[in-house]
Amino acid sequence: GSATADDFAILVPSFLISELKRGFEIGFLLYLPFITIDLIVTTILMAMGMSMVSPTVISVPFKLFLFVTIDGWSRLMHGLVLSYATPGG
Repeated sequence: GSATADDFAILVPSFLISELKRGFEIGFLLYLPFITIDLIVTTILMAMGMSMVSPTVISVPFKLFLFVTIDGWSRLMHGLVLSYATPGG
């Protein structure tokens, strides 16, 4: 009848919700610097009157440079591993 804290029907949904929450947090933290680069590059191109140049062509190398410079893969994997190490996610 009653559900306990170790019941499989309680553990699986709570694990899925905590993983989705952590995934959205990591995604948002990755998105912020990239959208900032996009906004800066677009503003500079418009200020220079280069409206025909695609901002993506200019901003992608900056995004890749930023990701490589801050050692993005290492930080991402470190954050994922720590999400399992800390209680409560």
